[in-house]
Formats: sequence, C-alpha cells, structure tokens
Amino acid sequence: METGSPANSPESTEYGGTAGAEPQWTGLPPGLLRMRRLLLVVWLGLLTLAAALLPGLLAGPAWAALALLPLALAAWGWVMLGRNWRSWRYAERVDDLLISRGVLWRATTVVPYGRMQLVEVTSGPVERHFGLASVQLHTAAAATDATIPGLDPAEAERLRDRLTELGEARSAGL
Repeated sequence: METGSPANSPESTEYGGTAGAEPQWTGLPPGLLRMRRLLLVVWLGLLTLAAALLPGLLAGPAWAALALLPLALAAWGWVMLGRNWRSWRYAERVDDLLISRGVLWRATTVVPYGRMQLVEVTSGPVERHFGLASVQLHTAAAATDATIPGLDPAEAERLRDRLTELGEARSAGL
C-alpha cells in the first residue's frame, strides 16, 4: 500500500480532484442532441416541403429545385448541432462551478458557490417529452448568470441541491 498516494495527500479534495489538477468535466447527455436534431428535421422538413411545392405548383417544376436549399441547410445544421452539443461541459470544483461551451468562440464561466443566489431547475414541454431539464444559476452580478441545458431531471435536481447546499455554506462566512 502506498502511503504517498494522491488520495491520501493533504492537497486532495472531495470534488475536483487534487488541488491544481485539471477539473473533472461532465458532458451533456445525448438526449439534448436528439431533441435538437429532431426539431431541426421537423422545421426544415416543413420548409423543404413548402419550398418544393409552392414554386413547383406556381412557377413550374424546375423551380422545385429550391427545396435543395433547406435540405443543404438541414445537413449543415445536423453537423453543427453535434459540434455544439460536444462543446458543452461542466465541472464541480471545491469552491466554484465551471461551465464551458462554444465551438468557434470558447467561453468558460466560473460561478463561485458563495455568489449563487438562486438555482433553478426548469423544463419546458418539449424538454419534458425528451426527459430533460436545465439548471439555471443566478448570481449577484447579472452578467454571470449561467445555464446548463439538457440534463437528466435526476442529475439536474442533484446538482441544484448540491449547489444550493454549497452556496449556503460558502455565503454563511460573508
């Protein structure tokens, strides 16, 4: 048995691993990607039908080729939704929560637990149908409000409870 293992060192932390180490990132569940892709196919499918039928009936069959435009947009959107979904992740650390997102412009939001004022779990009708929920964090500064979309409802509630607990513990010392 090693006595100097990182788990036994004084720098080891309960969440987030060893102090100074890379945070343990958690990605979003695939249900969010499925929901967004289904919405893309439904809306652009309707647009494709409209772009094929209306010009085809009114101006001639050659104009029905306009339907290729929404189809190309759907293919591009399918790929972009996948890239965007893969870019979202979050990490719980000892003193704060990290939220990272973005494909071209990466953004990382750091929300200190002691600054959290309200943690909400929301789920609209489409999200509920797909078994998803979002966690929204409200802080003293409006610019740092952050959201983690597309979580499983059980994970969203666990995260809400944990963040609320940590927020109350950290703000008690202020």
